[in-house]
Amino acid sequence: MDLLGKNTLSVVIPTFNEEGNIALLYSKLMEALAPLELTALELIFVDDGSHDDSLKIIKRLAKNDKQVKYISFSRNFGHQLALKAGLDHAIFHGVVSLDADLQHPVELIPEMVKKWRSGTDVVYSKRIDESLPWFKRTSSKLFYRIVNSLSQIKLEDGVADFRLLDQKVVQALLKHKETNLFIRGIIPSLGFKQEAIEYTPNKRFAGETKYSFSKMLRFALTGITSLSAKPLYFSIYFGVFFAFLAFIYSLYAIYVFTFGNEAVPGWTSIIASILLIGGIQLIMIGIIGIYLGKVFAQSKGRPNYIIADKNTIND
Repeated sequence: MDLLGKNTLSVVIPTFNEEGNIALLYSKLMEALAPLELTALELIFVDDGSHDDSLKIIKRLAKNDKQVKYISFSRNFGHQLALKAGLDHAIFHGVVSLDADLQHPVELIPEMVKKWRSGTDVVYSKRIDESLPWFKRTSSKLFYRIVNSLSQIKLEDGVADFRLLDQKVVQALLKHKETNLFIRGIIPSLGFKQEAIEYTPNKRFAGETKYSFSKMLRFALTGITSLSAKPLYFSIYFGVFFAFLAFIYSLYAIYVFTFGNEAVPGWTSIIASILLIGGIQLIMIGIIGIYLGKVFAQSKGRPNYIIADKNTIND
């Protein structure tokens, strides 16, 4: 077996409304992978319910190149499940995943393969980009700081879904049956030999970003609640803290009523206290609701995704 068997590669590409990028991405991938002299290669495009001509372009590529495979979802299931579908169907020894927007530099794949062939099981990428808008850069750092403070697994700032996994890591990952996947957080928890590679993202070639503020917020909440149950304990901490404050205030009110000249004044402070405590209670109920929602979704046992069409080998 040549190079310890590490001469076959699957490339998984989640795709959603990327008709302007697919053909160029394909040509760049073939150019970047040519020097590796792979004995077998497959490019797995996972169409996540695109509304444009993405699937039509992918099928055209597949017709002209048998190395191009595709999976088409019946509707949009989200980036993480599209990524999982590609991993489910990847058959070769090494599996690279990257986005279809051309922001992940495909030129780094040979370097990833080199590290993999030298014995690294997971080669992951870290984004180095100071040109990002202040809000996105700050919110990203805040997200990783919160996740790391709540979880035993430490995520590095700027880690992306652009990575290379050995097939044994893929199989370990696929044993996780969560409905709400956060693959970026699961992989560090698997162990194995892992090594980072830094990159500066390219500018998007065509189309618009699919990550709106609401989607980024939802992704952040999924990541935080997938890695730890610590947020649930906050309801207890907050409850004990405000119960203590209420007890102290009650003693003060009794004192004023007993020894003062008039009853306890201060409707403003009462209303402010009610609004504060009520708001915190709603936040805590929301956190608990997220966890209950995950349990409810998991208990149904529904499939992670539904495939409408494909040309891959695996069923």
